Amino acid sequence: MARHVICRAGELPPGEVKIVEAEKRSIGIFNIRGDFYALRNTCPHKGAPLCRGIITGLVLSDKPLQMQMTRNGEILRCPWHGWEFDITTGRSVYNPHRMRVKTYDVAVEQLAEEDPSVETYPVKVEEDYIVLYV
Repeated sequence: MARHVICRAGELPPGEVKIVEAEKRSIGIFNIRGDFYALRNTCPHKGAPLCRGIITGLVLSDKPLQMQMTRNGEILRCPWHGWEFDITTGRSVYNPHRMRVKTYDVAVEQLAEEDPSVETYPVKVEEDYIVLYV
């Protein structure tokens, strides 16, 4: 599994997505309330750039004319045909057992920057970086 340092965690605020190229794949990195998720930037329906879609939630209703929004910021809607996917699992909202988007592991790690050509000294890392594993 290849490791790719994406950016500092603070550079991707909650509710935002950053689209990157890694291992010849376009991948969207999402920050959902401080937790990070990665999805392939390709809709399985017709190949649309999925991660450029709208980030939304689910609308639930117990009775007519009574609706509530749940899971706000966790659902990604395809920009071409409106198919919806759970960002946290990659599974389709409509058919979660048969349709999904490829997900990737993401971690927030502390990195020590080193240059092997110079003498090194202990370094204190003060910011965390987002690291993608493909």
